[in-house]
Amino acid sequence: MLVEKMEYSKKLIAAGEAAAMVKSGDHVFYGEFALFPEACDEALAARARELRGVDVRSVCYSQMPKIVEADPERRHFILNDYHFGAVSRRLHDRNLCNYIPTAYHQGPRFIRKYVDFDVSFITAGPMDPRGYFNYGLANSVTGAAIDKSKRVVVEINENVPYCLGGNQESIHISRVDHVVEGKNRPLVQVPPQEPTELNRRIAELIMSEIQDGATLQLGIGGLPNVIGQLIADSDLKDLGIHTEMLVDSCVDLYNSGRITGARKFIDKYKMTYTFAMGTQKLYDFLHHNPTCASYPVNYVNDPRVIAVNGGMVAVNNAIEVDLFGQVCSESAGIHHKSGTGGQLDFIFGAFQSKGGKGIISLASTYRDHQGELHSRIVPTLQPGSVVTVPRSIVQYVCTEYGMVQLKSKSTWERAELLIGIAHPDFRDELVKRADEMKIWVRSNRIE
Repeated sequence: MLVEKMEYSKKLIAAGEAAAMVKSGDHVFYGEFALFPEACDEALAARARELRGVDVRSVCYSQMPKIVEADPERRHFILNDYHFGAVSRRLHDRNLCNYIPTAYHQGPRFIRKYVDFDVSFITAGPMDPRGYFNYGLANSVTGAAIDKSKRVVVEINENVPYCLGGNQESIHISRVDHVVEGKNRPLVQVPPQEPTELNRRIAELIMSEIQDGATLQLGIGGLPNVIGQLIADSDLKDLGIHTEMLVDSCVDLYNSGRITGARKFIDKYKMTYTFAMGTQKLYDFLHHNPTCASYPVNYVNDPRVIAVNGGMVAVNNAIEVDLFGQVCSESAGIHHKSGTGGQLDFIFGAFQSKGGKGIISLASTYRDHQGELHSRIVPTLQPGSVVTVPRSIVQYVCTEYGMVQLKSKSTWERAELLIGIAHPDFRDELVKRADEMKIWVRSNRIE
């Protein structure tokens, strides 16, 4: 430990010194999700007018960067995001941030193949007695970014929980170029969304597809919270977790005794994930908890790995589904909303799992800003809409009106099934459009 402490002292610098390493035209990695490098960000913002064309990349900016406030016209910093959340969406609408399309499980590989970072700012917890800094809540591409970085700066936040692996969840002081002792502000928290009655109706349909011993992937939002509540109140046994994102509902499920991981084939008895976002309840649960295993996303989201556990049930949300079965979960026309994330990975992998089910869930309708009702089951996707899951990969689609299985179904069978779970007010028009598109058999009847 004495050697590690001496090395730590030699490498300790101020945030301003770390920011001074960045030059015009550099590529900079800004970490992942809740692990935002606040001190280094503020110091870099102070240098905005000295720099040009600095490419700054993150996996889901979790707070508004100071470098944006210092550069509101994007003259000095070019922000990009591998994942896209609420902050990036707001920046994108101001033409201040762009999305980097990716099948999430390939993220580490294409960084190692195609990206070089001049400086990486990595937020981590304090150095442990063996000289390791633990990344804590996010581990998806950080290891790859470090491998491809000329300089690695670790910014310490004492509030980062120590999250066990897995692998590549920590970095040793010997691989770090500099250490910055940060501001130790509380980590960003994402409170669970309040579920709606519509969420409950969809969740009840999905519950019928979950069997004892199933392995679950649940995302964030009102629907996963309801599913978690229903599972907790059920008599299901020995469920497992293998998920891209670990959320508060997973804590509740574990505490209810429904999650054991006893029937998983890999990472047995472990809750496997690549990043976590939620409330302090989740962060406290993760701290030094050997039940949980943090892995890079090229492991967690690899469809081949997902498929190993039997009875994989993956539930993912969508914006629109068209009558051909194409799923859009990233945009409303040309208006960018989200990234691909792990949706494609898990829908593909769940189908390959023995008894597995990949489920796309969505409300049948939405209201626009004028209060007008629109169908989310549409004849064709809006112009400019991004296809997140191609029709050849889609398995189950679920609305509050039912769940349908589209694999091995013809175009007219798909249209019939999807119209059957659309809102009744839109079914006649959908039938008419399906007929015009030659994917409707006139003898069909939708009750």
